[in-house]
Amino acid sequence: MSKLQALSEKIEALLVQRNLRGMQPLRQHLTPGYLLRSAQLLANNSGTVIIGTGFPVTHTFETDGPVGAIALYQALEPLGFTPYIACGNPLFAAIEKDFRAIRLQVNALKQARRETSELLATLKPSLVISIERPGLAENGRYHNMRGEDISERCACFDYFVIDAPCPTIGIGDGGNEIGMGKIFSALQELDIVPARTECDELILADVSNWAAYGILALLGQLKQRDLLSAIRPLDILKYLSDKGSVDGVTRENTLTEDSLCFSAGEDLIRQILAIQTQTD
Repeated sequence: MSKLQALSEKIEALLVQRNLRGMQPLRQHLTPGYLLRSAQLLANNSGTVIIGTGFPVTHTFETDGPVGAIALYQALEPLGFTPYIACGNPLFAAIEKDFRAIRLQVNALKQARRETSELLATLKPSLVISIERPGLAENGRYHNMRGEDISERCACFDYFVIDAPCPTIGIGDGGNEIGMGKIFSALQELDIVPARTECDELILADVSNWAAYGILALLGQLKQRDLLSAIRPLDILKYLSDKGSVDGVTRENTLTEDSLCFSAGEDLIRQILAIQTQTD
C-alpha cells in the first residue's frame, strides 16, 4: 500500500469515527482510497470547478455544507482553479457579492435540467462537487433527515452531477444527499428517504463540511502544499451566521455544525495534520 493510500484510508476512518448518522458501517460499500481518488480528480482536472451546496432548513440554510464549500473555494482559487458555488436562495443572496456564485431556482424542478444544460455548456466545468445538497429520492422529491418533504424549498443541483461532462464528487453525512445513490441499496438500512442521484466518487463523513478538509489534505500532498492550516472554520461560521444560517439539527443560529461546536471541526483539522505527520 502506498503512503498516500494509507493516509487516505486513515482520514476516511477519522471522518466517520463519531458515527452520528450511521455513516461508519457504510464505508464497507465503498472502495477504500476515495479521498485520494477525489483529490486526484482535482489535481488532474484544473479549470472551472462547480461546488453545489446549501440545504434548506426552515426558511434559511444550514451551516453544514456551505462551510466546506467555502473552504474548498478558498483553497482552490490560489491553485489556479476557477471555483463557483452553486446554490439557491437565501444562500445565494447571502454570498453572491463575495464569491462567484450560480443561482439555482428554488422549486423549479421542471425546468432545472434545461437550465443546467445551458450552464454546463457555458461554464464547461472540469469537475463538479456536491457537498451536503439534497438529492432526489426515487419518488422524484426531496426529503430532509426527518423524512419531511422539502421539495418546495429546494433548488435542484442533481442534474449538474447527472449530466456533467466531467468527473463528479458527492459528499454526504446522512444518505439523503446528492451522490449517495452510489450506495443506494445499503441506504435501505437507515431510517431515511434516501437519495437516488449517483456520482463518480462518494465521500462519507460525520459532518459533510469535514470531508472538504479530507480532500484538501490529500490534494495538498499531491501538490506538496499545506492546504489545511489556513482553514478557519470559526471565521466561516461567523460569516454565515451573520447572514442568517442555522444549525441543521437544532435549527438555531449558532456557531455549530450538526449540533457540534465549531471546535470539533478545528480539532478534526488538527487530527488530520497529526496523521499526516505520522505518515510522512
